[in-house]
Amino acid sequence: MGWTGKMPSGGYGLPADQPPWRIVLDPDALKQMRRLGRTDRDRISRAIDPLPAGDLRPLKGKPKEWRLRVGDWRVRFARNDAERVIKIFLIAPRGAA
Repeated sequence: MGWTGKMPSGGYGLPADQPPWRIVLDPDALKQMRRLGRTDRDRISRAIDPLPAGDLRPLKGKPKEWRLRVGDWRVRFARNDAERVIKIFLIAPRGAA
């Protein structure tokens, strides 16, 4: 997969008048993604595509920060509802996230 700093936007099932979510990977998250094995990378990529849907939870004490569970991996991101942007800043094993 040819990773760039931006991912394809999710936004599935949205009404026609709402723009899709734009998903952006922070350079550190992109570097973490490239270091993963193909299986984990593909699995995380498939979980990121439909954001903001999925196994999500807001992080306590950190406003506008969320985490997505993907097996033993965690994807942490910030969500800007006004601009419909999700910025992924960490992809790490469960204990390190």
